Amino acid sequence: MAKIIHVGEGSTSYKVIVSSNSLTKSNLKAVTRSSKKVLIITDDGIPKSYLKNLKDKLSEDIKIYVHKIPKGETSKSFTEYVKIVEKLATQKFDRSDLLIALGGGMVGDITGFSASTYLRGIGFIQIPTSLLAQVDSSVGGKTAINIEQGKNLVGAFYNPKLVLVSTSFLETLTNDEFNSGLGEIFKYSYLGNKKIRSILKNKASKVTEREPKVMEDLIVESIKTKSKIVTEDEKENGIRAILNLGHTFGHAIEAKCGYKNIPHGQAVIYGMQIIARISFLEGLIEKINYIEMDQILNSLNLDTNFQKFRYAELRPYLMNDKKVSGGKLNLILLNSGLTGYKTDKFDPSNFSKAFKLN
Repeated sequence: MAKIIHVGEGSTSYKVIVSSNSLTKSNLKAVTRSSKKVLIITDDGIPKSYLKNLKDKLSEDIKIYVHKIPKGETSKSFTEYVKIVEKLATQKFDRSDLLIALGGGMVGDITGFSASTYLRGIGFIQIPTSLLAQVDSSVGGKTAINIEQGKNLVGAFYNPKLVLVSTSFLETLTNDEFNSGLGEIFKYSYLGNKKIRSILKNKASKVTEREPKVMEDLIVESIKTKSKIVTEDEKENGIRAILNLGHTFGHAIEAKCGYKNIPHGQAVIYGMQIIARISFLEGLIEKINYIEMDQILNSLNLDTNFQKFRYAELRPYLMNDKKVSGGKLNLILLNSGLTGYKTDKFDPSNFSKAFKLN
């Protein structure tokens, strides 16, 4: 039985449909019926069978174009963006036509940004194939590309028309890709969703074995948590900022690595460990709280060695963070209830100290 989650309000609201296989003709037709042309954007790491299946599910009277980009975060660039919008213009796409993102978060982000800017906005559908994209980037309307100075610094808030989440895609993910998604799911357990934390603590073996029912529960709960937050604050003027828990240091780690050789979710895990230790040093949580965080992560077979990085090498990237306001860095710290909250009141000297805490 498919689960349907409604995100947003008014004319820009949309459905997220979650099931073992949500990619059906009827689900697609509800959004594509008025389109004459569709551009599918995917990357060269997506199995050919996924692309063929999507084409087969689209109406026969729709002209289908495909644009493949190289796999990897470095493709979320201005160069690839220009290729996409020039292709749309060459094929004379208009506002009744659609883009479809078939892939992970990188594909979804650049597809959404292209849709938000071409003709000042045309529709797009998200079909996330990675766990990370299913629980995070495909929901909420954040679209972006990277530039040399930082990740996601050029982008727009622009909601999709539809998100189709198929848990069957999880079967083909590598361990690194799967674990990256677990990093974002883990984040939601510190944003008020106690059900997620209970599952991660008590059913760790079923999670690591990708047991379908357990994974569907985690995905649905993650999307519900994010949906509630982004519906309340669509443009990140308030509470939505807490979704960046772990991301300030996580993005700095990604930038330091040149967006290579470290999955986004893994960087978020490191970032959460660092933030938990800063929260302890600020007197907000107890030592046992960050130790328990590490224990849950270890039980899920996730890498917790954040100390391979030094604060000094990450510091130059911190002020490029999108949460900088009025020249001042904001952080998402953990309160005594182990829930993230945004603040600019902290002692920066605790940053370097956090890296020395085991």
